[in-house]
Amino acid sequence: MQNFKEIVLAEPRGFCAGVDRAIEIVDRALLKFGKPVYVRHEIVHNTYVVDDLKSRGAIFIEDLNDVPAGATLVFSAHGVPKSVEAEATRRGFTVFDATCPLVTKVHVEVAKLHKEGFEFVMIGHKGHPEVEGTMGQLADGIYLVEDVADVAIIQPKQTDRLAVVTQTTLSVDDAAEITEAVVARFPNIRRPKMQDICYATQNRQDAVKVLSAEVDLVIVVGSPTSSNSNRLRDVAQRCGAESYMVDTAAELQPEWFEGKTRVGLTAGASAPDILVQEVITRIRALGAVSVRTLDGIQETIKFPLPKGLK
Repeated sequence: MQNFKEIVLAEPRGFCAGVDRAIEIVDRALLKFGKPVYVRHEIVHNTYVVDDLKSRGAIFIEDLNDVPAGATLVFSAHGVPKSVEAEATRRGFTVFDATCPLVTKVHVEVAKLHKEGFEFVMIGHKGHPEVEGTMGQLADGIYLVEDVADVAIIQPKQTDRLAVVTQTTLSVDDAAEITEAVVARFPNIRRPKMQDICYATQNRQDAVKVLSAEVDLVIVVGSPTSSNSNRLRDVAQRCGAESYMVDTAAELQPEWFEGKTRVGLTAGASAPDILVQEVITRIRALGAVSVRTLDGIQETIKFPLPKGLK
């Protein structure tokens, strides 16, 4: 029998506006056009969401060669390179772009500054689809840095017109540290007026910092591929809290809870609330007697759907 009493929920947690919109785009496309609807890459990085959409007729692909002529195609929330957009147009697919508007904002900024002769330093994780999408807005002239050490290695062709852009789901603290190193090496580099890291990433990380100070253990609900969920676990650990990430309640290990009196719970921006509720049920079965939610920012932002699906 465990001796802990309380589950404390971070606020905000779970779905953000960009994820809500992306899932709704696939839902509405299935209703309007029938199945199958093809989706390039996982619509969002969550196993439950992807499996649920698969069961309703979505087919997830990485290569447009796997999409038959005349099909309906959705681009994932992470965004796509220009080459993928061009190929989809050339093949005549009915395309709906579920790229998060906050990622599109970065793409627009890159295109605008590129026309003015700028090159770019991008802070992000190599191989992540959002990074591939943003870097793929240009044929060249974007240099990726994953950490402070990378900053010393990159060789832009010129430094007079250089701008920094950031993956939207990074650790806010990591990004600040890397940006500092970038500015130290390139003092005249242009920085975005508003940070590229999105409101949902910022809010969830801030909430985890508050949560970590109040609990003995932090559980993050999220899939291993989810960048923002991984960062929530990192933030909790940096704050000194023991922390684990789980895709489902089945992954919870009873020994994690031994000797703990308060357990904190949050969820990545791509994790649905049903998974959080299942985790709460499982932790209750392990002995928790109450659940409370911390005060936090109430998110009200909503993004419009693309034309043709409203």
